[in-house]
Amino acid sequence: MAAAFMAYPELRHPFEAKPIHAEGSTSVLYQGRQITLSDTSADKASGSSLLIKPEDLKHINGFELKPEGACYADMCIPLTSKLQVTQEGTQWFDLTAFADLLEQPYVFDAESNVWSFAEIPAKRDNMMVNGLAPDFEIPDRQGNVIRMTDLKGKKALIVTWSSW
Repeated sequence: MAAAFMAYPELRHPFEAKPIHAEGSTSVLYQGRQITLSDTSADKASGSSLLIKPEDLKHINGFELKPEGACYADMCIPLTSKLQVTQEGTQWFDLTAFADLLEQPYVFDAESNVWSFAEIPAKRDNMMVNGLAPDFEIPDRQGNVIRMTDLKGKKALIVTWSSW
């Protein structure tokens, strides 16, 4: 009798706990990306803040630390002592205080040491102001071809429908 085998042996235990990142690391989820940070700390005063190295801020959400503050494109947030934390001679950036300041929702899974941050509202609002529809053309109900370029400078409501 032939021995039984499984086509995909790596799926034998699909519910087996697997590490998300290396031991002692922290994962930050933002805009569909997972950023693994090996050097983080928790705010000892509050116990629920994520402190990151200042240079990691750009990798997480695109903000850069400049003399005028934490900047993304033409938006700059002034740095305060609440955002810049010094512990045992090491300079940290409080990512959760920054999220609170920007009204950015986040959640934390303490067991897995994973932080998940939603979109920053100010970045989303800015994107919607400059959002442009792609150039396309479509016939109207009388058969006249309408092009998006014909509507340049005008507000347009585009309603689509499909039977499937």
